[in-house]
Amino acid sequence: MAAKDSPTVRITTAPSSASEDIAGRQRRYLVSMAIRTACVIGAVVVGPGILRWVLVAGAVLLPYVAVVLANATQRKDDGFELRETRAERELR
Repeated sequence: MAAKDSPTVRITTAPSSASEDIAGRQRRYLVSMAIRTACVIGAVVVGPGILRWVLVAGAVLLPYVAVVLANATQRKDDGFELRETRAERELR
């Protein structure tokens, strides 16, 4: 029997499996690091100028962004809430 205080989990809002979550995080991190690598190479190839400093700034800031994105969890919410039952109202 389920605990009275535990909310019902609907299949549409259930979290993804741990392996899917880790794979998604790794994919986001690798894409961010690929963009960072492109920024570093681009900064060397472009030569002096403002574009070089924009690329250097991107290469410096992207590790922080990549870690934040990699650690972000996905929360599923379909906006649907179950109505209170008579028994739940009486318990208050």
